[in-house]
Amino acid sequence: MKLSKRISNTKTSATIAMSMKARELISLGKDVVTLSAGEPDFDTPNHIKEAAIKSINAGNTKYTPVDGMTSLKESIVEKFKNENSLKYNLNQILVSTGCKQSIYNLCQAVLNKGDEVLIPSPYWVSYPEIVKLSDATPIFVETNSDTDFKVTGKMLTDHITNKTKMLILNSPSNPSGFIYSENDLKDIGEVLKNYPDIIIASDDIYEHIVFNNKKFTNILNVCPNLYNQTVILNGVSKAYAMTGWRIGYAAGNTNLIGAMKKIQSQSTSCTCSISQSAAKAALDSDNDEVTKMVSEYQLRSEFLHSELNKIQGIKYKKPDGSFYAFIDVNGLINSIDNIDNDFDLAEYFLNEANVAVVPGSAFGSKNHIRISFATSMENLEKAVSRIKKILS
Repeated sequence: MKLSKRISNTKTSATIAMSMKARELISLGKDVVTLSAGEPDFDTPNHIKEAAIKSINAGNTKYTPVDGMTSLKESIVEKFKNENSLKYNLNQILVSTGCKQSIYNLCQAVLNKGDEVLIPSPYWVSYPEIVKLSDATPIFVETNSDTDFKVTGKMLTDHITNKTKMLILNSPSNPSGFIYSENDLKDIGEVLKNYPDIIIASDDIYEHIVFNNKKFTNILNVCPNLYNQTVILNGVSKAYAMTGWRIGYAAGNTNLIGAMKKIQSQSTSCTCSISQSAAKAALDSDNDEVTKMVSEYQLRSEFLHSELNKIQGIKYKKPDGSFYAFIDVNGLINSIDNIDNDFDLAEYFLNEANVAVVPGSAFGSKNHIRISFATSMENLEKAVSRIKKILS
């Protein structure tokens, strides 16, 4: 049986692949520290779980409208108004099964064969695969630590062609953890205002996970003239420790959101009614629980920055947010026999130290590794100790 060319050209997620390898070793009795998955180790706050239980007991177990329950969409509109100073109407909101589906819906709704999508590198592993599943072509805009892994207006100008249909912006970034400042976004906006047909896909999923009093800014806060060509993609998974609840949402002009709704109506239809009630509780509450989680993430980030930079061959710039460490391991690769690249190094860490990390090449930046610190300090201390031991 022959499979489609589309699936033949699609890679398995590297983070999922490494997590599966780690689970296999754990099933064999190995004590593996898994630092591959971007999943908060905190439990979902109680008031959110209680809202879900209340929803079940009230009989909210039926289909909802494809684009989400009106009550949840009202909370999303209020969230944009109060937290982002952005105005949207209910018909400009689409609730989906996770932020990933929001991105998938957008790409399916607007991309055609021959279209190009600009993706700053390093990037979240699913961006190029989702673009390819839409028959379009990912165009990588390479960055490095000198610019904190962020693109500039000049970089975009050098890559824009008459085929460019979309730019994906992710801030704070997975995997680098850096945030686009107001000046960064103004610089990018000055370029994009000359290309009103280029859609800006603003992935804000790590919006609330920022450190050192850094400020999150959406491109529309500094370039409101881009409103009609920007789609904001977000969700409750990361900030509220709700990965398994699978609620994402998108906001944009009515034509784009309507097209995305049509795609969703023929794939998953609505998302889980109970999860929607839980998401509403998350968005309606204060962010005290989120603040506590972010404080812990920052402590873990400080620990990794201090300890990993003591290892010869590692260079690690402290991130502004998210819960990832994106680490330059060129020096390690050059110093260890039979290790030629970041994939080799990740395998070495897994097999010799029982520590699972993700190769940076999976994110478009070779000779780096990504460590998720969405795990306990105990696990991080154990992982660093093991890595130091095999390298000593």
